[in-house]
Amino acid sequence: MKLNLTYLLFIILTFSTLYSQEKKEYKVNTIAFYNLENLFDTEDDPLTFDDDRTPDGKDHWTEEIYQDKLKNMAKVISEIGAKVSGNTPAIIGVSEIENRKVLEDLVNQEPLLKKDYGIIQFDSPDRRGIDVALLYRKKLFTPINYKAHELIIYDNNDPTKRIFTRDQLLVSGMLDGEKIHIIVNHWPSRSGGEERSRPKRIKAAKLNRQIIDSLFTEDPYAKIITMGDFNDDPSNPSIKEYLDAKRKTKNLKMKELYNPMEDMARQGLGSLAYRDNWNLFDQIIISTELTKKDFSSYRFYKAGIYNETYLVNAHGRYKGYPYRSFVGGGYTGGYSDHFPVYIYLVKEK
Repeated sequence: MKLNLTYLLFIILTFSTLYSQEKKEYKVNTIAFYNLENLFDTEDDPLTFDDDRTPDGKDHWTEEIYQDKLKNMAKVISEIGAKVSGNTPAIIGVSEIENRKVLEDLVNQEPLLKKDYGIIQFDSPDRRGIDVALLYRKKLFTPINYKAHELIIYDNNDPTKRIFTRDQLLVSGMLDGEKIHIIVNHWPSRSGGEERSRPKRIKAAKLNRQIIDSLFTEDPYAKIITMGDFNDDPSNPSIKEYLDAKRKTKNLKMKELYNPMEDMARQGLGSLAYRDNWNLFDQIIISTELTKKDFSSYRFYKAGIYNETYLVNAHGRYKGYPYRSFVGGGYTGGYSDHFPVYIYLVKEK
């Protein structure tokens, strides 16, 4: 049977193209966030309400328990994203930490020590003494500047009474030679009910958006990641309306935000459980520039919830919930009441 010459040339060109193509290799870095569930040291700070987390306090927070908690937190952090990246996170935002000392103790744990993590942390005005912070591998990320942005809110019933809460931490720096901006958040809780406390988180969203817009003013193509425990789901007004995070990357415009966690929440996935319902309060939201498909520089590849079996309560009333470290007035030997969340940033080698 005679082959058409044009068709024959098409076959030859197709096969030669396939065989001549080199397999592309990528650098992969994990960016993560983890609520560490009240990582306190054992010393009493007279300026904050940390009395319970002392050896003589209600929680009987001893040095032995503290060291075990550190070991557990370090194990989790060392494993987030490692199956794909082959390493510990390049950058991880954390919340519910008491001070810089607990972070120094954390990064000096065996799984993290050789990774040489740097620490950026400010003492916030939160009455419980808990802060947000950023840990980064010095080999991969170089901070240029950083600032704690104060969230000023007042009591709904008494406009003269200020509610002291966590700052929003902005860190700008170079990730493997590329400029990137990270904002770490821990927005006001739902204490008093979701609806009643909603205005506080809306205020937090407005501040977050203000920080983001200021970065866009300097550079419309800025690579921005805002992460944290927002105490709201992706569909709540603070995230959906005021932060204006989009569910899809399709038709995403310049200076907009994409929330890869929204589809996860719609599928019933969560990072914490309460009264047999899952919430996805822990989120990582990114700017338009990170969603593009040109992998000559770092771009978003995938998001996930790190919910390995050992982080899940295996039995009892809270079976299936995150295996938290403290329940009913006693230390459990667990980890946190939140699962960590993460994204992969990748680029061609």
